[in-house]
Amino acid sequence: MAASILNKIEYLVLLVAAFAAQCKISEAEAYRYLSRYGALALCEKHYGIMHTLSLEENLQTLQAYCQKKGGTL
Repeated sequence: MAASILNKIEYLVLLVAAFAAQCKISEAEAYRYLSRYGALALCEKHYGIMHTLSLEENLQTLQAYCQKKGGTL
């Protein structure tokens, strides 16, 4: 597998784990929530920018994005 794909996967796993910790939910629940509201697709699409920003900023962005799409966390 190409290094760029592995880097993207590792970053998405990091975001899901950090989101889970922030919201005090399991990583599986965080994955389902982020997937349901399109946040994972957003991360994949904008990985080139997101991975250069702080983790805290990205978590705030993901939470706001999900809430705009109807999420409650």
